[in-house]
Amino acid sequence: MNQSVLPLGFEELQLGDSWISASRIVTEDDIQQFADLTGDRDPLHTDPVFAAEGPFGKPIAHGLLGISFLAGLSSVAPRVLTSAFVSIRSWSFTKPVYIGDRVHVLTEILDLKPHGRRHGEVHWHRKLINQDGQTVQEGIFVTLVSRKVPLSLQRSRLGEMSRGAESQQVEQSPREPVGT
Repeated sequence: MNQSVLPLGFEELQLGDSWISASRIVTEDDIQQFADLTGDRDPLHTDPVFAAEGPFGKPIAHGLLGISFLAGLSSVAPRVLTSAFVSIRSWSFTKPVYIGDRVHVLTEILDLKPHGRRHGEVHWHRKLINQDGQTVQEGIFVTLVSRKVPLSLQRSRLGEMSRGAESQQVEQSPREPVGT
């Protein structure tokens, strides 16, 4: 993805817009570093011998590591003027994520709501998808996205534009009709 593309403002987003992110491979180091960072050293994630006897037959990535990958990959697909992360809604962990899986994110805009003069609230349906096209996690992220131009300035600019159009009409009205 071209990182030089300017981020989108709230007013540039539309219901149903969708994006596909770049992908990344989940590594054993990712899982170990996440365990070290969070303190979640459950052997289901970190002990291959223990995990081999468990329900998945081998170590799996932490569910929250999957959400973290999703958040990072989708932060540039699309690139927007995010002001705040508000909530996660209706999250599902549908399949395990294994070491060696290649994951990417599919994002679609479900809802757009004005939020004051400077922001809009965006409801993003996001899916973490593995190399086999299987959805491994999905749910809704809610964020505040800045407007490129606050509503108060948009209204004043619209007023200036309409006043400018009125003065052009006044200037043009004294003209003689063509062909008389």
